[in-house]
Amino acid sequence: MDVYKERVSIRKYKKDMVPEELLEQVAEAGLYAASGKGKQSPIIITVTDQEMVRKLSAENARILGTENDPFYGAPAVFIVLANREVPTYVYDGSLVIGNMMNKAWELGLGTCWIHRAREEFDSPFGKEILKDLGIEGDYEGIGHVIIGYADGDIPEKKPLKEGRTYRI
Repeated sequence: MDVYKERVSIRKYKKDMVPEELLEQVAEAGLYAASGKGKQSPIIITVTDQEMVRKLSAENARILGTENDPFYGAPAVFIVLANREVPTYVYDGSLVIGNMMNKAWELGLGTCWIHRAREEFDSPFGKEILKDLGIEGDYEGIGHVIIGYADGDIPEKKPLKEGRTYRI
């Protein structure tokens, strides 16, 4: 339970690359996420190439309408996409992201869910990435999980709001 109670989003990263074996563990945790009717439609793209991380960040910033780095200097990014043909694809992809973020925290790594993956991968920019990887199908970007080692103090966890559970 400590992982769930302590995990926070990190918005400042060291430049140090996350070791490959840790990235693989995080991706594997995502693959074990529940999915509607066991369809397992989400896919995960791991990005450690710094030029591609910069391109993704620049495209994300363009969509957001900012000149700031929406990836907060993270050295690696996971992109989670899911097949639109599966009715539960958005929920399935979201569960993948949640699993990945919790596993990363357990391993001592920071993460943050960054939006605008849908816009990125509906654009020619994203479609070219999928084509280059040989990924075919009608995939929607669900989100990015930026990942790395926190640079500085870990933000304080906000207290849980009361009154959010009910019982019949």
